Amino acid sequence: MSATVSFPVPTPDGPQAVTVSYARVGRGEPLLLLHGIGHHRQAWDPVVDILATEREVIAVDLPGFGASPSLPAALAHDLSTTTAVLSAFCEALELDRPHVAGNSLGGLLALELGREKRVRSVTALSPAGFWSEAERRYAFGVLLTMRRISRRMPLPLVERLARSAAGRTALTSTIYARPARRSPEAVVAETLALAGATGFERTLRSGAAVRFTDDVPGVPVTVAWGTRDLLLVRRQGVRAKQIIPRARLVRLPGCGHCPMNDDPALVARVLLDGSR
Repeated sequence: MSATVSFPVPTPDGPQAVTVSYARVGRGEPLLLLHGIGHHRQAWDPVVDILATEREVIAVDLPGFGASPSLPAALAHDLSTTTAVLSAFCEALELDRPHVAGNSLGGLLALELGREKRVRSVTALSPAGFWSEAERRYAFGVLLTMRRISRRMPLPLVERLARSAAGRTALTSTIYARPARRSPEAVVAETLALAGATGFERTLRSGAAVRFTDDVPGVPVTVAWGTRDLLLVRRQGVRAKQIIPRARLVRLPGCGHCPMNDDPALVARVLLDGSR
């Protein structure tokens, strides 16, 4: 069920209210799901029903994405601030150290929550932050191009393209290895979400200097990478394993950057295994 929650976050100008939109379903140990930049919580829809049979699933729209408004002007859309916001969100929902899984930006945030010991386990799907400088520039360039195209395309054109497999491929093949599997309605919705993401530029700018360089001791970590990830190439998974040596590194055959839609059964199993 979709809901919103508001809670105070400290700023140099005093506490400011932050509002976060989320969906909560299922029963069991809590599992927090965090999407990537420009996406929204519906990115997890292909796996939520499977996960909800064994977990209480809380899928979040990150600040400035989906239905969540941007952070107040006094707060930066950076890694430390967003991590603090997510921690305050968990407190507001009385989630005591949930499991967390994230994709791309969400994977980086999940690892940061794990590094701060705020979660029980971390599963990161193609997490950001393990790139070389050349790889980061490439990924940011692709993301900016996707954003620019999404903002320029009239809605009737997006809807027309989404009706065919070829059109869905044109719109989403950068992030999905099997874009034809995505429903037309989902493709339209995520194109609109990318175009309307008020936190996109501030979040991307803050990520330019981000590298994840610390181990995550004392927390079970799974890092999974699609073999057909065109945005963050899979050799970054090897770097993640070197930095977090106790992490379980999982290969996702035939999956792209957002693997939840490419192979829901496999990804759900990885998330359930990682959150034991």
